[in-house]
Amino acid sequence: MRLFATIAAVLLCATAAHAADLCPNPVQMDGFKTCADIAKAEAEGSVVVYSTDPEDGSEKVLARFHKMFPKISTGYVRLQAGALYAKLLSERQAKSYLVDVVQLSDMSLVLDLQKRGGWMEYRSPEMVHYQADWKSKPEGFWTWGAIGVAAIAYNPNLVPADQAPKNWLDAVDPRWKDAITSKASTSGMQHMTWYLLRQMYGDDYWTKFAALNPKGFDSYVQQYSRTIDGQDKIIHTAQYSGYLLAKAKGAPIAFVYPPEGLIAVPEGWGAIKEAPHPEAARLFIDWFLGLPGQNAYGLDLMYNSLRTDVTPPPGGVSPEKMKLLYPTDWDAFIKTHTQFVKEWDKITGMR
Repeated sequence: MRLFATIAAVLLCATAAHAADLCPNPVQMDGFKTCADIAKAEAEGSVVVYSTDPEDGSEKVLARFHKMFPKISTGYVRLQAGALYAKLLSERQAKSYLVDVVQLSDMSLVLDLQKRGGWMEYRSPEMVHYQADWKSKPEGFWTWGAIGVAAIAYNPNLVPADQAPKNWLDAVDPRWKDAITSKASTSGMQHMTWYLLRQMYGDDYWTKFAALNPKGFDSYVQQYSRTIDGQDKIIHTAQYSGYLLAKAKGAPIAFVYPPEGLIAVPEGWGAIKEAPHPEAARLFIDWFLGLPGQNAYGLDLMYNSLRTDVTPPPGGVSPEKMKLLYPTDWDAFIKTHTQFVKEWDKITGMR
């Protein structure tokens, strides 16, 4: 279950023949190749992105794209994965096509949209830098544009290092009652954490967690703000990018790397089939999967790229040095979504 167990042995360089198969005549830009018609993309004049990422960092990423292509304005909508997907499906049902590019942090939703025929088929020339497991089958509908990593975080002003959790089991100790947070059931990262730790420790793990009276939040921003302010002591399913952002600001926060492994959540990125600005959507996907977008994502949102030629986020650890966990059977994972939402809403007091 280690995402990067064999990464050093994988050759990511594609042959010229394979690159030509992905798109006929890619144009070399500054840091990436594209098969989009740039003149048409500029004439469309806009690209709209739906994402689960925080607004501040996402706006900085989009500003970098706009700086490279000043004739293309950018729009952005942020919601948690479940709410974002519900919005997307509602718009599609009404035949109101407003979005060009979508990022979803829940693979069950990524794959469901593929079954519904919602992704645009576009095999970006930048896809040669991503392993087969990180792309749709068949290739060309979505790609893991990054991974979100989750573990445990705490406020060292409230919890001395020698008393802090050292592993996942320590995080369900009764001493954290009324002082621990998690994500809400709309979070793909929370679904992944629930699924993997349930496999490792059984249902008893989450029974113990429920006894702590945990609070669930839509965003890691809320989790970190409360813990830094001293309202809570421990963050369960603590997003690594949130930790790096808080650490960079000098906030009192510490991160635990459980020896059992950290949760790795792929971010599925792709253009929408009925995108109102299709060429701009293709251009954005190429830019994002290329070096400019991947470096921007690390700098502005602190996410880890899956490309080996992209450095880790500032202050972060390279994914190759982490033990990362993710499902080996995506179909089995997807089938648990309804059960997860029901149980998690009960655990966090939402129902």
